[in-house]
Amino acid sequence: MIDYTIFIVDDESVIREGITSDLEDDYTVLAFETAEDALDAFTETLPDLILLDIELPGLKGSEALPRFKALKSNVLVIMITAYEDIKLVISCMKKGAYDYIVKPIHMDALNLSISNALETIRLRKEIALLQEKQIRENLPCFIGESRAIHDIMEYIDMVAKSPDTPILILGDTGTGKELIASTIHHKSPNFKGPLVTVNCAAIPKDLIESELFGYEPGAFSGASVTGKRGLIEAADGGSLFLDEVGDLDLSAQAKLLRFMENGEFYKVGGTEKLMIKTRVISATNKDLDEMISSNDFRKDLYFRLGVIKINVPSLNERQEDTVLLGRYFFQLFNDKFDKGLTGISERAIELLKLYTWSGNVRELKNMMERGVLTARGSLLTPEDLDLEKIERGHVNEDVDDTRFPPLPPTGINLTEIRLSLDRFYFKKAMEMAKGNETQAAKLLGLKHHTFRYQLKKLSDE
Repeated sequence: MIDYTIFIVDDESVIREGITSDLEDDYTVLAFETAEDALDAFTETLPDLILLDIELPGLKGSEALPRFKALKSNVLVIMITAYEDIKLVISCMKKGAYDYIVKPIHMDALNLSISNALETIRLRKEIALLQEKQIRENLPCFIGESRAIHDIMEYIDMVAKSPDTPILILGDTGTGKELIASTIHHKSPNFKGPLVTVNCAAIPKDLIESELFGYEPGAFSGASVTGKRGLIEAADGGSLFLDEVGDLDLSAQAKLLRFMENGEFYKVGGTEKLMIKTRVISATNKDLDEMISSNDFRKDLYFRLGVIKINVPSLNERQEDTVLLGRYFFQLFNDKFDKGLTGISERAIELLKLYTWSGNVRELKNMMERGVLTARGSLLTPEDLDLEKIERGHVNEDVDDTRFPPLPPTGINLTEIRLSLDRFYFKKAMEMAKGNETQAAKLLGLKHHTFRYQLKKLSDE
């Protein structure tokens, strides 16, 4: 049973004592004569519910209400008022009061209002715990201390609040785009609805329309006699995740755009207009700007899908997170396979920091799974992780030392040097491309969305 804490704030001792006597057997009750005393108590005790007299000596209840809400935005407040204060109560309701009770207080009415308020609080807590559990299961791609990953998490928290604003996730293979889509869904108002995932690259082009929109019986040769419900319809009330959306052909893009505009669609072979409400989240590792230039992707669909864009950094852009992620996956597979390994060797840790992650977080996860499963000693070694190539120096065998300044005895700040090089080459690339980001990205061998992300990051530092 949840233990609720209730504040009673009223200058009349008879009311404070009467309500306290009625409630204290079931709840933790604290009573205060003034709003100032109740506000002071907030530093030690955060209440779930406040019964607040609207007319108090000193700071009035109507003035204290926004201050209580500022200290704890989700606290529920029931105003206690006389008949002549109804207009003021309405004003308080607009400021966030949950309900009001008119003096003289009838305990049946007060208990009903309290019961409804606490049920609201219980549901909120239940939802928060469920969302936390669902998000925790998707943690791997968000483990890290880098500024890049913190920025992504803060942005996800903001954009997830909408139930229907389209979101486009851009990033290289293995960066965790699907996990981000899942986290957005579970943090959104739609989280109790379904999350329907569609891998656009895995569905044959001649079947994509019927898979997305469904079809009526006998709509085409080989169609089921019962028809079929489409994946879009299955996402009603939840979220539709279109993975690899850049692989849709132009015909499917046109039909998707029509659905995106107003939520309406027809099944293949159908004449009845259907409408659903869902949030469309899409993702791709392709350069959609380049595809638009080559007429392989519709510009209008791009803008509709990407009302909100999330650029996911590659693991190489957040190298400081590599060890934390590595240790997470090590423990995950060590427990899964019951290997009893005691840790990762120091040399393996150093080599993980130097490794270039073409497959990003997925590559690191696969490396750790293979390494833990096949490890023979008590520590995970470079040999277990197939990192001997770096250890033998093969990665650097073609480096010409004359192209770089010597390492001074006092050492260098490698982070600052890398930052300076990035700034220099990004600036030169933009100058050579005359401000065209797509062309500048090509000069640096980067995808457009990666270039844009790093350019913004450099301008903020």
